[in-house]
Amino acid sequence: MSLLLTLDKAFYRICERVKTMSFFKNLFNKRDPENQADINAEKEELASAGEFFPPLKGRIVPVTEVPDPVFSQKMMGDGFAIIPESGTVRSPIDGEVTNIFPTKHAISLRASDGRELLIHIGLETVSLKGEGFTALVKDGDRVKKGDRLVKVDFALVARRVPSTITSIVFTNLKDGEKVVIEGNQVSIKNDD
Repeated sequence: MSLLLTLDKAFYRICERVKTMSFFKNLFNKRDPENQADINAEKEELASAGEFFPPLKGRIVPVTEVPDPVFSQKMMGDGFAIIPESGTVRSPIDGEVTNIFPTKHAISLRASDGRELLIHIGLETVSLKGEGFTALVKDGDRVKKGDRLVKVDFALVARRVPSTITSIVFTNLKDGEKVVIEGNQVSIKNDD
């Protein structure tokens, strides 16, 4: 009986510490105007994203500009690419993580509408064997547009591979569908 009482007291103390830590975290996060500015900027970005949220900050280019024929010749499907300016890859859709490659350089997603897409970070990045990549989600996780998926150390990656250009490929578009880039917005349209 005394062992249960001791364990119960220890559990109670841990719970109290967690509550205290949460209180301070919430207290400081609410008063951090820079953090609030980041949150507001993200909300505005999501609202103006259109059909697909760009998974990285950077310049959006047609997939045909990727210096790898697997992507530029659309062997895996139509898509777009981003020349990255930030190190956080975010979900372009609401859906599910179907696969994070063991080397964390690529991630597959299935959108709520059934579209499947691959985000391939950089060229020849499989050779890094995961170095420079931190997965923030796992297979089977549900994600919303803008959720963080992978953190990338692009300074390290850029020194070790030919390019950091990141390809986003839709692997199951219907006949007649194509990816259209208009400014910083990406959509899928029928080829009418």
